[in-house]
Amino acid sequence: MRTFNKKTLNNIINILSETYEGAQCGLVFNSSFELLVATMLSAQCTDERVNIITKPLFEKYNTPQSMIQLSQLELGEIIKSCGLYKNKSKNIISTSKSIIEEYNGEVPNTFEELIKLSGVGRKTANVVLANAFNVPTIAVDTHVFRLANRIGLSKGNTPDKVEQDLMKSIPKEKWIQMHHYLIWHGRKICKARKPQCETCPIALYCEYF
Repeated sequence: MRTFNKKTLNNIINILSETYEGAQCGLVFNSSFELLVATMLSAQCTDERVNIITKPLFEKYNTPQSMIQLSQLELGEIIKSCGLYKNKSKNIISTSKSIIEEYNGEVPNTFEELIKLSGVGRKTANVVLANAFNVPTIAVDTHVFRLANRIGLSKGNTPDKVEQDLMKSIPKEKWIQMHHYLIWHGRKICKARKPQCETCPIALYCEYF
């Protein structure tokens, strides 16, 4: 893994901050429960597709109490277009029941409690903590994983290792925003198949370039 000095790392952060000023979570939500469900749906699915699905879903079923009124089959039909819908519907119903029975209907706000819920892994827990509760975390999705390795911020071959490397190198107060910057940079410029290095504002600092 390339070692960046503090000045270089700050330059990267500042450039991304200026380029993607105001970048936020791409999922549309109005509560911690809506964000949790949307993030669970986003596995191997785009935020755009998830938002299309959740708009009508959340009009009727935006609380754990209302969600469990649906059967797994009924929920599966609603979310079918996001892929892996059988597992996702099963986990969302199970998680909704757990939130009601174990957390008084409120989404828990600690990592340890979140990952106990069905279908909730590190990434989902970190997304919810950062965006619903403003707890400093770095959620490693496919974009963050790819960019961290390309830039040289990590050479981890698992999301967990990349997360640990990023937490060590990036100041804690920048964790949440850097997650958003890296995602948007991955969507706009540093794409999986054809990275647009010629227009990349941080190309000079990038190991891949």
